Amino acid sequence: MGFLSSEKTQVGERKQKINAYNILILFLLAPGSITYGYSAAIIATTLGQPSFSEYFGLLTRTDATSIFGATGGVFFVGGVIGPLFLPWITDRFGRKWGVAISLILNAISAAFMAGSTNIGEFIFFRFLAGASSFMLLGAIPLLMNEVVPSTMRGGLVELHAIFFILGFAIASWVGFGFSFWTSGGMNAWRPPLAIQAGWALLGLPALLWIPESPRFLCMKGRDEQAQDILFKLHSDADDPEHTFAKAEFYQIQKQLHIDRTLGSGWLHLFRKPSYRKRVFLACGLTGLIQSSGDLVINNYGPTLYKNLGYGLVKQLLYPSAWLTFTLGMSVIAMPLIDRIPRNKMVAIGLWGCMSTLIVEAALVANFVPSTNENALRAAVAMLFVFQVFDVVCLNGPEWAYLGEMFPTHIRAKGYCLAMSMLALVNIVFTQVAPVAFATVGWKYYLLFIILPFFGGIVIWIWYPDTRNLPLEELAALFGDQDEVAIYQAEIELDHNTHTIVDNHHGKDGTTFIENRQSV
Repeated sequence: MGFLSSEKTQVGERKQKINAYNILILFLLAPGSITYGYSAAIIATTLGQPSFSEYFGLLTRTDATSIFGATGGVFFVGGVIGPLFLPWITDRFGRKWGVAISLILNAISAAFMAGSTNIGEFIFFRFLAGASSFMLLGAIPLLMNEVVPSTMRGGLVELHAIFFILGFAIASWVGFGFSFWTSGGMNAWRPPLAIQAGWALLGLPALLWIPESPRFLCMKGRDEQAQDILFKLHSDADDPEHTFAKAEFYQIQKQLHIDRTLGSGWLHLFRKPSYRKRVFLACGLTGLIQSSGDLVINNYGPTLYKNLGYGLVKQLLYPSAWLTFTLGMSVIAMPLIDRIPRNKMVAIGLWGCMSTLIVEAALVANFVPSTNENALRAAVAMLFVFQVFDVVCLNGPEWAYLGEMFPTHIRAKGYCLAMSMLALVNIVFTQVAPVAFATVGWKYYLLFIILPFFGGIVIWIWYPDTRNLPLEELAALFGDQDEVAIYQAEIELDHNTHTIVDNHHGKDGTTFIENRQSV
């Protein structure tokens, strides 16, 4: 159990547990995660609605193709820009406010898109939807990373991915259902967009029961409030003296004492070599994960199934089933994420996606078009097999991994740069996709075969494994050993005096003993 004697408990040897309060927080954040997934996915079925094209007169316009491309691409343009403003909110007003502002902007964008009367208005608010959605994509796991137990961080933050994939699936099924609503006339495309606002508005009142990040509170000098929240987060019947909470509170305070002396501006992220390394690793991670081709498959699923020779109903049905299968894979990923080294898990995922797309490209190259039903079914099956690697090994660890790469005082900026990179890469891949599939066909898959092959090698060799460590101790993995104030293994709780015993070792091996009253 980690008791060194009846008088002292060494914190680093005790096993952390999750409690009902932790779980409640994660599920209360669910509507926000769903909002991102729904916002990103609903455009595919909106553009596929005949009523949308009819209402805006796109059936007769010569620039219709460009407009369709703009409505899809502008979402990711917003996704590049939006996250860059998020750190100003999260570092100034709090992690919760970052989520709240993002939800409000998303609800506004959904309401105006659903009520649009001209295509220019629709495109502008689709841009706002992209900005707010990618802000949510960064704000929610940023908060999650800072409130969940370190030994289960990857699996618990995966709930963010599960819920935004649920949003993708809901949007797909809603779009599929409304495709049969012929009595809606030219307004049949509006209700699915209005539902997007519903998810955002549902997430706002849920924030009332969600605590602020204790790390943010300590950063702002609100120590007493931070300690109370940590007591709730680590509440455990087997730990009546709040050993973990007191130790983590002490560790956070000691770490912030160092962090306050370090630069935290945008330029400092690139001036300091170890911070610049983190930025490159984080942006490289999101870029390489997107190079698997998952969003291209998701956004152009109907096109892919059309190219395989399937009719309209199956073109809409198969993507919905694909996303439902994806949701199941996300749940399976949860217990695995913290058992496998982060870098090796991502590398295996990239190579697995690459392997399935090799088979997919071979099937499409040889049997499309054809009447070989077995080959066509195999091509559909490979897109489902692709998700086993993509969801479990790539999407699973990504959201915790990004949060683990940065110290508290620059975590928001680093995380949001990675989100902007994710959106930027998707602009390239998704905007090229329609032309690529029309001109080079199956050869477009080669891009998503070559990039993951080399990306897997890079991540396996040069990326560190950050799992199971407290956030305050991760700086050492990136070359900043001197910036780690104290390790949990050096902290003891003296039960007789109710004080923290700090057995920190200096550079020269000297041991510093410090007793700090645990209030």
